Amino acid sequence: MKVAFIGLGNMGFPMAGHLAAGGHDVTIYNRTTAKADAWVEKHGGARGDTPAAAAQGAEIAFVCVGNDDDLRSVVFGDDGVLAGLEKGAILVDHTTASAGAARDIAEAGAGNGIGFLDAPVSGGQNGAEGGVLTVMVGGDEATFERANPIIDCFARAVTLMGPVGSGQLTKMVNQICIVGIIQALSEGLDFGRRAGLDVSRVVEVISKGAAQSWQMDNRSGTMIEDSFDFGFASNWMRKDMRICLDEAGRNGALLPTASSIEQNYGRLHERGEGHLDNTALIRLLRQP
Repeated sequence: MKVAFIGLGNMGFPMAGHLAAGGHDVTIYNRTTAKADAWVEKHGGARGDTPAAAAQGAEIAFVCVGNDDDLRSVVFGDDGVLAGLEKGAILVDHTTASAGAARDIAEAGAGNGIGFLDAPVSGGQNGAEGGVLTVMVGGDEATFERANPIIDCFARAVTLMGPVGSGQLTKMVNQICIVGIIQALSEGLDFGRRAGLDVSRVVEVISKGAAQSWQMDNRSGTMIEDSFDFGFASNWMRKDMRICLDEAGRNGALLPTASSIEQNYGRLHERGEGHLDNTALIRLLRQP
């Protein structure tokens, strides 16, 4: 299938690579042309000079950028993806963005006969590189069924959650749960250290019981070592929390823990540590 992929960040670069490895004809676009050229050198395919150029002739276009503003900038306008797609094509957005942005894009695409799916992912850079992402999708079933086999190139689980916006809302639930676990793990590890325990041994024990989590299995070691120069940046998680809190303001949900943790990520940003992995929350306990 002829495919376009817009956005070659830590997630998009390997995701687009899996599409090429799956035998699809991939044209990419990235704001930094050097990174786009590096992708073409590694995976083949072609590079478009604008999102619209990359999307021309594509049966399905994927977008994976940073936030609502980035998303709107590559989708709308004369150089945007929608300007390059033809009637009958599908646009799949893997950005973690607001449900409102998803609905706006779906409406604009529908006017030109273009299908749309909001499809944020979970699994991080490792999941993207391994082709084992979890994808939560909003959209109509017919569009989903057409796109699903292509998304499978970089996913292990792809689930239709409901109409447009449902994918983003599901991702918000995902992020709310993750930050709660990270904060609790941070507090537990710091408590154990201050109590004079061998925290690595503590984790070895409690990870066999009810306290076990993905964060504990994959991040407790680096948290203990004070190593955070990798992974999903705290500033990005703060952005995601703000999306969750904005949505909660609309639907009436109470998010006291998420609200507090969003402020903690703000403190990391103010300290110049927003680029560190989102598990760097523990630093606020070690160095208040």
